[in-house]
Amino acid sequence: MDDYRRIADRIAADITGGRLRPGQRLPPQRVFARRRGIAPSTAGRVYAELVRRGLVVGEVGRGTFVRATAPDGQPGIALTEAAGAPLVNLELNYPSVPGQAELLAPALTSLLRPDALGQALRPAPAAGTPAAREAVAALLAGSGLRAGPERILFTGNARQAIAATLAALVRPGGRVGVEPLTYPLVKEIAARLGLVLVPLAADAEGPLPEAVAAAHRGAPLSALYLQPALHNPTSRTIGAGRLRELADCVHRLGTPVVEDRIWAFLDTGDTPPLAALAPGLVHLVDSLSKRVAPGLTVGFAVVPEDRVEAVARAVRSGGWSAGSFALEAAVRWLGDGTVDRLVAAKRQDARRRQRLVAEKLAGFAVRSDPAAYFAWWELPAPWRADTFTAAARKHGIAVTPGTAFCVDPSRTPDAVRLGLGSVSESRLARALETLAAVARGEATGR
Repeated sequence: MDDYRRIADRIAADITGGRLRPGQRLPPQRVFARRRGIAPSTAGRVYAELVRRGLVVGEVGRGTFVRATAPDGQPGIALTEAAGAPLVNLELNYPSVPGQAELLAPALTSLLRPDALGQALRPAPAAGTPAAREAVAALLAGSGLRAGPERILFTGNARQAIAATLAALVRPGGRVGVEPLTYPLVKEIAARLGLVLVPLAADAEGPLPEAVAAAHRGAPLSALYLQPALHNPTSRTIGAGRLRELADCVHRLGTPVVEDRIWAFLDTGDTPPLAALAPGLVHLVDSLSKRVAPGLTVGFAVVPEDRVEAVARAVRSGGWSAGSFALEAAVRWLGDGTVDRLVAAKRQDARRRQRLVAEKLAGFAVRSDPAAYFAWWELPAPWRADTFTAAARKHGIAVTPGTAFCVDPSRTPDAVRLGLGSVSESRLARALETLAAVARGEATGR
């Protein structure tokens, strides 16, 4: 075995054995090399190997730090909370409102008749059913997008719709422009499809059109993946002016776009989807999971007319088709007003939870939107994302470190995302109070 790997094994043993603690800074590589009597180049390979194993994280201008979580995303040995302690999970974000099940149940009654159930349990094609296409087209019309039903395809959820559209648009090795902070599962999808994610410079309004053009000049971009409405994790919504600039830019470049609208239903503004401005290039992706419930959901994509068959092939080859039962349930919920009632209730619920964030985290740098179900917390010094995540978990609270969203691993933000939708309001309030105390150094266990 190469010498650098043997050294890396010893450092890894110190980390897993607790002798090197989460958040602890490793010495600069030159100092490490001098102490070990090795060449600086060998020290560099040791550090690179530890990064590859997921044991440490390097930050430009700051150094190399022991990660707060193990490579599989589970807490490290020294970080687990006391046995039996309940975990307040602010990583997940599955909003539910009181009375939700009672609202959903009536529409399913007719599906339980043997004749209807037999039909609903048959496989569904990527194009779904005529009733499903009409129902989704009507849903999208409310957001300003006039989509012909023939352009609508269905998947089991939004993640599968994203995977299918990217698979249809980009060959392995192709470049996909994304925002510097992006949906973590897009990073996983790109890795599985062999795609290269290219972070695009952005400002407070969103990605800069000139950054898109510059990235395309460097080497052609096969596609863009964007979240214009209630961006996850920052909650930013791109304004109409910037959207028009982006639409003009992709028209000039001829670059297709995957527009993720999964959280847009919470936004009550009148900004149209990017797909309404560039229908020949934009593949809009959405689902009913956040509107309705994650356990019985439908994802869908509205694609340009000349791309329907290509995306449908990707859906079929990936095994990502929606279930017929879910499609039939969705048609009923959309048709009888159930989805509209749930959306109205969840908009109110999200605003109440955002008021809790404003109250409990007052004085901290929190970026969010009154309509969103998440918040982006830029941590006060000297906290880093990994060490704060570890400290929060020791208090029984799970948060998502900013590194999960960062496309460029050398630029890791000292921030965490708080998912607000998966716990009760009372538990959320207590968790926010605890996190504030941890951030101020008032809670034990820091």
